[in-house]
Amino acid sequence: MADAVDERDILEPRRDYGTIVVVGGGCYGSQYVRQLRRARVAGKTTWSHLIVVDRDAHCLHVQNVAADPRGDTQLSGAGDSWAAIEFVEAEWASFFDDWLGEAQAAPANHHADAIVPSPLMPHLLFDWLVTRARARWPGEEIAVEVPGELPNVPWQKAGMGGTRYASYATWICPINCIEPKKCPHTGGPRDWSFHESLTTGAGRAAVLRVTHRHFGVGMIDLSDVLAADAWIADTLPARGMARIATASHCHAAIGGIAMRGP
Repeated sequence: MADAVDERDILEPRRDYGTIVVVGGGCYGSQYVRQLRRARVAGKTTWSHLIVVDRDAHCLHVQNVAADPRGDTQLSGAGDSWAAIEFVEAEWASFFDDWLGEAQAAPANHHADAIVPSPLMPHLLFDWLVTRARARWPGEEIAVEVPGELPNVPWQKAGMGGTRYASYATWICPINCIEPKKCPHTGGPRDWSFHESLTTGAGRAAVLRVTHRHFGVGMIDLSDVLAADAWIADTLPARGMARIATASHCHAAIGGIAMRGP
């Protein structure tokens, strides 16, 4: 997999994190760990704790650590170890139930935390928000509903679990595309963004924004997840329906929550 680095990795300021959670320790997750370690060596980021979550105790990340205990080989002897990187063997949903629950109870302790999503994961954060809504209103029927079609979005498909998948691209994008202002496929300006289109109009959604940080790693700030939970608490009783999206500029998964009464 090619490294995804551009001039923004030189120009953007350093960013320091508390805990970073990488979803999955397979080919994607292990690559993201490598890129984050490269960014740390370059002085572009730090973290207090990095957690890799996978149900497979023998996933590629675990194999990499076992094969290179000092952590030098991947970085050409740059001296960055596996320090402050923890592997957690768990199902993603159960891990987030615990970790996000802790963050919701004590948000001040998690203000600098972030999540590195996997391209292959289900709509995990939406599922957690649905669980939160059902716990908040135990006397109501809280259902998931696939949102209606989005205007002016060329590719979209209704999926399972109350989620609509959508993309501004009608082509297959490289997995390591960082969604720059000039689209690598068209050669023209990227004049679209779900971060904007999903937060305006009558059908606006709470958007968990995936943004590409240093060395091409996409992240969601944990504060976005907690803000979405608070937004649902205000919006769902008033409107009876709330939309939640996990979205980069080009691609999105949009889920719908409906309150139908007891």
